[in-house]
Amino acid sequence: MTFQLHPRLKQDCIELGSYSLCCLLLMNDSRYRWCILVPQKPEISEIYQLSEANQIQLIKESSLLATQLAACFDADKMNIAALGNVVPQLHLHHIVRYRNDPAWPQPIWGHGTTKPYTEYELGEVMVRLKGHLSQLEWAEV
Repeated sequence: MTFQLHPRLKQDCIELGSYSLCCLLLMNDSRYRWCILVPQKPEISEIYQLSEANQIQLIKESSLLATQLAACFDADKMNIAALGNVVPQLHLHHIVRYRNDPAWPQPIWGHGTTKPYTEYELGEVMVRLKGHLSQLEWAEV
């Protein structure tokens, strides 16, 4: 069985590239700087289902991404979560939070309406991300 990205993630996100274990997605919601890591392993819905080596690699990639997003966007706080209530495929949300963002201090889920990036906004975010995200093999966007 081969890895396939869940259709909901394909619909809601822009694929940026991949690390050694995970593909990296950008949530198409310009209200928040919000990336998602998805381990490229089929039929995995929980972290404990990964091998020990892949669990360690996931934490390394998540920590690297969080560090780089926090620096790139001058975060007040990084929210990292693996919920899986809507999309069962294992994925980790990495959300840059600010004390003045629309949902602060509450979680962003269910707050307001998604606002997709304009072409210009996406270009601006991509320039910033490419300047900060190391070790990422970039996809064609």
